[in-house]
Amino acid sequence: MKNLETRYLERLSDLYPTIAAASTEIINLQAILNLPKGTEHFLTDVHGEYEAFSHVLKNGSGSVKRKIQEVFGNTMSERDKKSLATLIYYPKEKMSIVRQTETNMDDWYRVNLYRLIQVSKHVASKYTRSKVRKALPKDFAYVIEELITEKAELNDKESYYNEIISTIIRIKRAEPFIIAISELIQRLVVDHLHIVGDIFDRGPGPHIIMDKLMSYHSVDIQWGNHDVLWMGAAAGQMGCIANVIRICARYGNLDILEDGYGINLLPLAAFALKVYGNDPCECFKLKAADKTDPEETEMNLRIHKAISVIQFKVEGQIIRRQKEFGLDDRAVLHRIDYEKGTVTLEGKEYRLLDKNFPTVDPSDPYALSTEEQDIMDRLERAFVGCEKLQQHMRFLLAKGGLYKVFNDNLLYHGCVPLDSEGNLKEVSVFGKKYRGKELYDVLDSYVRKGFFALDGKERQDGKDIMWYIWLHPDSPLFGKNKMATFERYFLAEKETHVEKKNPYYTFLENEDVIDRILREFGLDPKKGHIVNGHVPVKRKDGESPVKCGGKVLVIDGGFSRAYQKETGIAGYTLIYNSYGLRLVAHEPFESTEAAIAKEKDIHSETTIVSRMMDRCLVGDTDIGRELKEQVKDLERLLAAYRNGEIIEKI
Repeated sequence: MKNLETRYLERLSDLYPTIAAASTEIINLQAILNLPKGTEHFLTDVHGEYEAFSHVLKNGSGSVKRKIQEVFGNTMSERDKKSLATLIYYPKEKMSIVRQTETNMDDWYRVNLYRLIQVSKHVASKYTRSKVRKALPKDFAYVIEELITEKAELNDKESYYNEIISTIIRIKRAEPFIIAISELIQRLVVDHLHIVGDIFDRGPGPHIIMDKLMSYHSVDIQWGNHDVLWMGAAAGQMGCIANVIRICARYGNLDILEDGYGINLLPLAAFALKVYGNDPCECFKLKAADKTDPEETEMNLRIHKAISVIQFKVEGQIIRRQKEFGLDDRAVLHRIDYEKGTVTLEGKEYRLLDKNFPTVDPSDPYALSTEEQDIMDRLERAFVGCEKLQQHMRFLLAKGGLYKVFNDNLLYHGCVPLDSEGNLKEVSVFGKKYRGKELYDVLDSYVRKGFFALDGKERQDGKDIMWYIWLHPDSPLFGKNKMATFERYFLAEKETHVEKKNPYYTFLENEDVIDRILREFGLDPKKGHIVNGHVPVKRKDGESPVKCGGKVLVIDGGFSRAYQKETGIAGYTLIYNSYGLRLVAHEPFESTEAAIAKEKDIHSETTIVSRMMDRCLVGDTDIGRELKEQVKDLERLLAAYRNGEIIEKI
């Protein structure tokens, strides 16, 4: 029997059948290894803020402006640079505005085509011609390649390029060409995108963000607790479904479900109006929502209360079913004295702000009424049967996970659960103990079981784990001692609202602890960084996102409008290019209209977190290490051809 190496080389020879083919590929790979590494772009806690997300994606957190500056320096005015940047971000909309005032569009086309070609040449210079060719828009691929590729053999290059541009303008293809080359620049400025959790909830457009990500050229996603909540809802987990609807109601975003995903909320609305029609629902006021229609607002309040009560019932059922989770203290409805209007928590009695529970049976408080059960059954079928939602969740499963190790960076959304001494906390999951990386891995596997397991119990456990990840004190995506949803709605006492963070957050400046976490995930503490979000950095209070001398970067700065009063900014993003790591702090985004009409970009401040002594090459990256292994394999194949071990397939 042939040994494994010989069999492998024979399979490799199917791809590279001759000495020439193997040699050419070695030369190509070796050339790629010596190119500058591609730019990585990190975003987190986007929370449905589509317009701001889209703009930051278009401008590459300032990367487009930096490229314009590198190309034109002091040879172009700041006003013209700003105008060119806006054209690259929003080419179609910008040209529509220019046409209204520009008297000679042909001249305008000519000037801006030359500028765009110069920028595209610059951004393409760090890639192989093959990679650039794959990124070219289909309709103009040949022409753009001609314009951005140096023609050493031409004596009169200027005349050659002028003729191409003049022809584009003459045949009325300037505008679609400008759109195509602007999109190419956006595509080449960022090589890879990392989303470090929480695409969903609070903002109005998570479904639009998901559509955008699905068409993005290269992306990975580290799930946030809000993402896993939606995944659980899509899998049919009723606790997750109730939470998703409650949060949408709370932020005035029920149209995400109705219009974005086609989830029918009419039965719930009719039930809420019938049961809570005379209830002022004062404890269920909307948050961070700009609703001008008073009738719609009143309807939302009632839906908000109806689904909240259903949630507390359903969660009580999960807690009783999954005793392993140890969440008995979060089942609250049986602790209420419905006659007195009080609740007893941790041995102390509190007066309820809202005492109206018409659907709760005090003798069996977690039982859904017949109407509530019918509503939840319908909603479960709607979530599981929604093709668009399932498509988005399949994308999260394919491109995502609870963490990622990439180019010496450890990416996760929340925290690594620690004990009070800073050691990795041991956590029980269905009777077995896990900690650190093992905990992440087992929870990740159960999420996937919730969608794909054939065994009914395993599949149900997987669904319930998604709810666990959403709110459990030992969940690496939650990281607090409790989710005080009931207390925040029904109790005035602020001390009951407090959610204490996991000790992880007190050790972010402790180098020994951070080094231990990096080693746990297989990283060298001398080179590695942790990038995470989840807890907003309150910059207005002087808090810094850079922890432990730059080893930890907490980049949730408040993309969500609901957080911006707390943080004082509108989010952090991170850029990792061949020169090092740059942290970018963003001011609030006014609107897409202002960005186009007023050429008002997001004002950003950049902090250099680490600078490379030598420029980082592809060979220094994870992909580079894989390519080096491929080179070794091809060199072994080359030797096998030359010593007669493998015969060429001519």
